[in-house]
Amino acid sequence: MKLRLLAAAVAMTVCFPLHIFADNLVNVVYTPSDENIINPERGMFTHHEFYSDRNEELTLDDLEALRADGMSLIFTVYVMRDFRDKEISSSYLKRISRNLRLIRRAGMKAVLRFCYTYSEADKPWDAPWEITKRHIEQLTPILRDNADVIALLEAGFIGVWGEWYYTDNYIFQPNDQQYGPRRQVLDALLEAMPEDRYVAVRYPVVKLNTFNIQYTDTLSNLTAHRTEPLSRISFHNDCFLATDDDMGTFNCVPEYRQYWLWESRYVPMGGETCALSEYCEVPNAMRDFEAYHWSYLNKDYHQDVLRKWEMENFMDEIHRRLGYRLTALQGNYTEKPRVGEPMHVEIDIENTGWAAPFNHRDVDLVFVGKKGAKGTFRVTLDTDIRKWMPGEVTHLSQDITLPTEMQPGQYEMYLALQDPAPSIHDRPEYAIRLANKGMWKKQGYNHLHTFTLNK
Repeated sequence: MKLRLLAAAVAMTVCFPLHIFADNLVNVVYTPSDENIINPERGMFTHHEFYSDRNEELTLDDLEALRADGMSLIFTVYVMRDFRDKEISSSYLKRISRNLRLIRRAGMKAVLRFCYTYSEADKPWDAPWEITKRHIEQLTPILRDNADVIALLEAGFIGVWGEWYYTDNYIFQPNDQQYGPRRQVLDALLEAMPEDRYVAVRYPVVKLNTFNIQYTDTLSNLTAHRTEPLSRISFHNDCFLATDDDMGTFNCVPEYRQYWLWESRYVPMGGETCALSEYCEVPNAMRDFEAYHWSYLNKDYHQDVLRKWEMENFMDEIHRRLGYRLTALQGNYTEKPRVGEPMHVEIDIENTGWAAPFNHRDVDLVFVGKKGAKGTFRVTLDTDIRKWMPGEVTHLSQDITLPTEMQPGQYEMYLALQDPAPSIHDRPEYAIRLANKGMWKKQGYNHLHTFTLNK
């Protein structure tokens, strides 16, 4: 049951843990873990293409093997080369739906993209806008019905690979004033997806020019995580560290790099490497992963780069730090709480990953009765997990009033970071596990404290 909070709540982010000790508080210190943890909406993924003129589909065995290999994400790109001049067939739409249902069964989420060709030699490179508009309309019910297992949507549709470069229908190499046709596609995708999901574009200039903004017009704590288009457009970099300009990603414009450095604090960033270069050296790669707040990375490409990082013992660091990595440091709790009275709760949580969680989820305290006490009770804390920034410690401090329905006796208190979608809310595969020893429970909760509730 949800409880109404009777006292003002405070949630703030600081760069060091606050330790508040008082006679009526008990202090609990938690033990960090170095374990590689499978957590939702972060980490490595493998790349899977589904061509309209082939019959490949995902299988549950394939997905369970990926999950067992430590992955919570899968990249799926639908190459619709049969439909450049017509509607998407019902059989292909059903194939997309079946894949997403299997992804849900396997406890994973998809990074999703649609395009019309995966080869520069396969012309035309994309479809006219009126065709693409109809395709997005056809796909909208699928996207909305399966949004629970879509981590984010990459914009796609335009150009080879859906990367918005080579194009027959959207002005190849447009100037700053020629992004109107591309804006139509972006607007349609934002409309097709639920307003709490991101649409990722390939280049910083796309977001800047489709909305006619400057590189200084970046998101902030006040403007991020809203439903407006600028808050929902994120990025993917598919030539990370390949050259000094990431193979044209920044158009050799330093301000575009600066824009991504700041903007990626508030929106997801991921992608793949595409060539071995001097910029792939571990010290530089480490700096850029951290500076651009990477959450996900292709495990399949580019193998030369990935083998280098494996040989230089960098891959374990990547596995641990892609996206968020949340560790409970310590907690302070009312020592002798009473029924119907406030209970003080403080928890310090450090994020040692490269990014914050990018999709919303509630931060709940769950109280489970033991030894004479019965029932399960839930309180939602006043904090936004998307603002638990990398390299910082979030100090949660809140007074909660325990309800009269709670019987005197012993209770286990847990921190639950579950997916908000009802379809997967209670599945532990979709809950965030803290990077601590001895805290994770099979129902998807993190154990914080055991206490006795008095009359």
